Amino acid sequence: MEIKVTKDAKDIKTEVLVINKFEEDNTSQELANTYAVEKDHFEGKFGQTYLLHTYGKIPADKILIIGFGKKDEFDSNKMTEAVAKAVKKLRQIHAKTACFDFDVMCDYGKSAVIGAYIGDYAFDKYKNEKAKHLDEVIFAKFSEDTVKEGIIFGEAMKFSRDIANEPAAYATPTKLAELASSFEGLQTEIYDRDEIERMGMGAYLAVAKGSAEAPKFIHMKYTGKNPKKKIALIGKGLCFDSGGMDLKPPASMLTMRDDMSGAACVLGVMRALKELQPENVEVHGIIAACENMPGQNAYKPGDILTAKNGKTIEVDNTDAEGRLTLADALCYACELGVDEVVDIATLTGACMVALGTIASGVMGNNEDLIAKIIHIAEKSGEKYWQLPMYKEYMDGLKSDIADMKNTGSRYGGASAAGVFLQEFVSGPKWAHIDIAGTAFLEKPQGIFNYGSTGAGVRTLLNYVNEA
Repeated sequence: MEIKVTKDAKDIKTEVLVINKFEEDNTSQELANTYAVEKDHFEGKFGQTYLLHTYGKIPADKILIIGFGKKDEFDSNKMTEAVAKAVKKLRQIHAKTACFDFDVMCDYGKSAVIGAYIGDYAFDKYKNEKAKHLDEVIFAKFSEDTVKEGIIFGEAMKFSRDIANEPAAYATPTKLAELASSFEGLQTEIYDRDEIERMGMGAYLAVAKGSAEAPKFIHMKYTGKNPKKKIALIGKGLCFDSGGMDLKPPASMLTMRDDMSGAACVLGVMRALKELQPENVEVHGIIAACENMPGQNAYKPGDILTAKNGKTIEVDNTDAEGRLTLADALCYACELGVDEVVDIATLTGACMVALGTIASGVMGNNEDLIAKIIHIAEKSGEKYWQLPMYKEYMDGLKSDIADMKNTGSRYGGASAAGVFLQEFVSGPKWAHIDIAGTAFLEKPQGIFNYGSTGAGVRTLLNYVNEA
């Protein structure tokens, strides 16, 4: 899909001209007002669509009207949603070209383009019958700068969704390392098993022991022109999670290729930084990539692991493996002298039980950082909800033979995972984002179809850009 910008859509020759209607207003096209509004009483409630043939009266073959709802309730997130719905409609009618000419007061170019990417997305790599896509989308009136930024965000989301949708046979730790090494504008180091062992990452290495796929510890670094803040972004990189010796049921294992959605998010964000070019920040993208498999060398319930910071962990359940890989990644990030650390992970089913597939959980050691991330997420079109980290949650993680266990009570599991992770954070401000429910959809929801949603990409790109 090629995205273009024009100042005036009046003489643009295209298959479909897409315009908007607020509930209280007419549209910008008299033809649409005559037939859709006056004759058929199209109200323009948010998300409603109306398709009109023009019969040569304007350069476009058809007009698609998208309802914007009430004008005082419209914002950038609704622009994203409206454009995504319009693009889905255009794909349904097999349109190849479209020009969007909206009558709005703000420059919503970034949000509109992101919506176009979401609406046009389909993971059809392994299908013989490919999905219908738009070839060309023209946006009128929006500035080139906001449209360009939207393209950067849209491409980052598409990249992350593609990687998280790939089967585990393709998206291996080695493949993630190859992708990270291919990104322009970054300094990237890839550490293999021996180097990981020398760094003392005993928790992470234990998870990787049962798989024939070698673990890869990935460290990407972006440096702006005048960095005033150093940020580490950590993405959980379980390329496949069988549950290990505590094997998952088959139905729960089917989509476990998505357990590296946090890593896919961080890869998408880091890949975009060369184009986005935030000047005032240094960003470290960190992924402890591996598989959790029940091979002959697999770690076992009852094993005692030693993390990078020397703390010991009794393995209570091998299916609570993500927090073990994150523990060593957090230790590594804190040693970089960064100001803030944000990890993002499909970590706990408990978070999904609490918040469903609508919102991601967030917690950490600094209320200002948590509030900032929640606010940025809201502006970015994502929903985050703060979960508590009371010290009492640590009681369930007490071990008789080690410093802690890796799981505790069945209750409050998301918060228990949070206080576990906090044991490996020393120095910087830290926030943990649990995207277990939001990263991968087993059926279409809202403007997203089945599969990966690119959860966290918009929020973390905006977070870095506003640092």
